[in-house]
Amino acid sequence: MEAEAAEVTLREFTEADAEALFAWASDPRVVRFQRRDAYSHVDEARRYIVDKVLPHPWYRAICVAGADRPVGSISVKPADDLPLPEPDESGTGDDLRSRCCRASVGYRVAHAHWGRGVATRAVRAAADAVLAEWPWLERLEAVADVENPASQRVLEKAGFAREGVLRR
Repeated sequence: MEAEAAEVTLREFTEADAEALFAWASDPRVVRFQRRDAYSHVDEARRYIVDKVLPHPWYRAICVAGADRPVGSISVKPADDLPLPEPDESGTGDDLRSRCCRASVGYRVAHAHWGRGVATRAVRAAADAVLAEWPWLERLEAVADVENPASQRVLEKAGFAREGVLRR
């Protein structure tokens, strides 16, 4: 199977994924447009998984057929400008829909897998999954740095529409 056509799947992280996460989170090329610096020790990746990934509402490992470990990560976070309410007693989720309808997706992929469609397929899979799992979700959005046209293209190929440029 060619790398370009390799199947991409998403799964939950485990603590055992620390080495894999460290492999891409320690690469300055991968973290260039993120809000954190490259990791310098695998313990940082392990702490991140335990403290941030496992309690996160939707954080998945990106896996590629034929690879023995994850090659990236993708997360979807409900908009933080509105609190995520508890489901109403009816169980219909109507209160969720009225108070919180947006979420944001973010992703990172190991440099060795750039340019192969991995990120695009992961974003599509994440969008499909989260829209099915969160019935209150009406809008999934993402922000790509203006200096990161590759990420902008990933989002466009995954079906996202460019809506504007955030300034400052």
